[in-house]
Amino acid sequence: MNKYIRFIAFTLLFAVSQSLNAQIESHVKWNCRIDGDNEIVFSATIDKGWHLYDLAMPKGGPLPTEFKFETVNGAQLSGKVVSKTRVESKYDDLFKMEVRWFAENPVFTQKLTVTDRDKFLIEGVIDYMVCNDELCVPDSEEFHLSGKDLTKADGTVSLPATDSADSRLSVSDIPTVPSDLWRPVVNELSMFGESVSSSGKSRLYIFLAGFIGGLLALLTPCVWPVIPMTVSFFLKRSKANRRKAIADAVTYGLSIIVIYIVLGLLITALFGASAMNNLSTNAVFNLLFFALLVVFAVSFLGAFELVLPSSWSNRIDSKAESTTGLVSIFFMAFTLVLVSFSCTGPIIGTLLVEAAGTGNIAGPATGMSGFALALALPFALFALFPAWLQNLPKSGGWLNSVKVVLGFLELALALKFLSVADLAYGWGILDREVFLVLWIVIFMLLGFYLLGKIRLPHDSKVKQVSVLRLFLALISLSFSLYLVPGLWGAPLKAVSAFAPPLYTQDFSLYQGAVYPQFHDYEEGMAFAKRNGKPVMIDFTGYGCVNCREMEAAVWSDPRVKSIIDNEYVLISLYVDDKTPLNTPVEITESGKLRKLRTVGDRWSYLQRLKFGANAQPFYVLLNNEGVPVAPSRAYNKNIEGYINYLQQGLSVYKNRVE
Repeated sequence: MNKYIRFIAFTLLFAVSQSLNAQIESHVKWNCRIDGDNEIVFSATIDKGWHLYDLAMPKGGPLPTEFKFETVNGAQLSGKVVSKTRVESKYDDLFKMEVRWFAENPVFTQKLTVTDRDKFLIEGVIDYMVCNDELCVPDSEEFHLSGKDLTKADGTVSLPATDSADSRLSVSDIPTVPSDLWRPVVNELSMFGESVSSSGKSRLYIFLAGFIGGLLALLTPCVWPVIPMTVSFFLKRSKANRRKAIADAVTYGLSIIVIYIVLGLLITALFGASAMNNLSTNAVFNLLFFALLVVFAVSFLGAFELVLPSSWSNRIDSKAESTTGLVSIFFMAFTLVLVSFSCTGPIIGTLLVEAAGTGNIAGPATGMSGFALALALPFALFALFPAWLQNLPKSGGWLNSVKVVLGFLELALALKFLSVADLAYGWGILDREVFLVLWIVIFMLLGFYLLGKIRLPHDSKVKQVSVLRLFLALISLSFSLYLVPGLWGAPLKAVSAFAPPLYTQDFSLYQGAVYPQFHDYEEGMAFAKRNGKPVMIDFTGYGCVNCREMEAAVWSDPRVKSIIDNEYVLISLYVDDKTPLNTPVEITESGKLRKLRTVGDRWSYLQRLKFGANAQPFYVLLNNEGVPVAPSRAYNKNIEGYINYLQQGLSVYKNRVE
């Protein structure tokens, strides 16, 4: 018994442990090799806590991993580069789409046929973005394979990641750019102190989200009726030994926790954190998940009953009867997990999608531990205090009402995933107005249902509206009214993670967004000098999640917006801009010859060279000569701190001018 409890405690501690995020400038090391003269193998070693994005991402999403073959001599390529490693999937609230990444060290392969060993030459570049919960670092690596690599024992060619500490080159290494504006200012920045940043989504948030989900699952017809029956079984089983009865019931609850935590770890290890929903950026999968949620919603609304095959639960139940001791209790807990799936499945799936945002295996396990704790708590409490069972509300019509409410919520959530496919592929069938209208109608119908104005199959007639139903109806109807101004462009920050972005709106009166004046460094600096204003450089990216979050949460504040619009020249430089340069520029960085092929390459190199950084978001305030007037700033949603940061830059700029 003590060993079992120690094992459970160890599992829980592992699930909720906090991982440390080191601020490292290079997070991926590449190597490539020829395998048997018919395949090129690319291997990436990723720092713990970071992830590399998939080979294909929808337009407007994060930067995908791309393999570009620029020279192919003495060989023929067959097909495209494919991944040999599992891909994790997560719906991103800011991009309003599903994103796919590799959290472990991925392996990619490219089929080829060698036609001339003497002339064999393969050259190209790998463009990629690596991110953690806080930062995103776009980068590229060149690869070179020649005839001699065909004769090597392993054919391995190492492609070391760039170390920004060694990349502060002299201005002479930068062709065709104004030297003064590109001059490194790392030392000047360090005189102001450290860059301000903060961590992303916390484990506590994920744990609490799971706990709330577990409480919702308790109030479903699949779980609630089982509580008194199971606790009574344990109490009757050991009438002569109450201590043993309590120990068995507590062990039963702990078994539920262990099962769900192991389930979360297993799903993550095998398929990815959101594999239960099998989501991806592909429209087909998003539409399938949309259909899946609609099916769950229709089932919850009473059209039919969705259950797992009875043979599954019967088989597990027979195991519980044929075994004794802890094993028997464990199988009883597993039976509960199976029979309650029709109610807990949608909640668990949504929880895993949310938990995947932590970017590592502990995130889903933390969420599942919170879910399981809430689910198991009543079994332990009622075993300790059996008299409470008499006061437990009996199963009845109220459980069906809870299921119907969940059905409405699942229907609203399903629209979110339909929106993902619509945005990713530009269909334009679910713009912001249409989405909000559907949500307004859904939550109004939910409010009317709670007031007893709408009856669904298997509903008992509501003779008198309880205080709780009245309170919930008030919330639902009020939420519907809150959504109405969004039809005219109100930002609706409370639902910005679900609704399509403002740019999909046909008509908008909202004027609170901050827009950059320039997307070119030299042009913006020249304008600032002519007008005698300081400059705010915003190193960002189309695939930068936290950049969008900063813009929505911090820049939209009226005080921040006023300072940026009126006091600074804002220059936003997208480091993942794939617009090709007219002529690729060759540079030497970390002792290696590299090419800047795109506009994004140029701005990424500017950030590394001038400021010694390569992660986004990254903000720096400059005077007209390109010299910092404040420390750099990264991801941090503290609005007051951001205002002080902007005012500090203004003060230093004005003092130097005077």
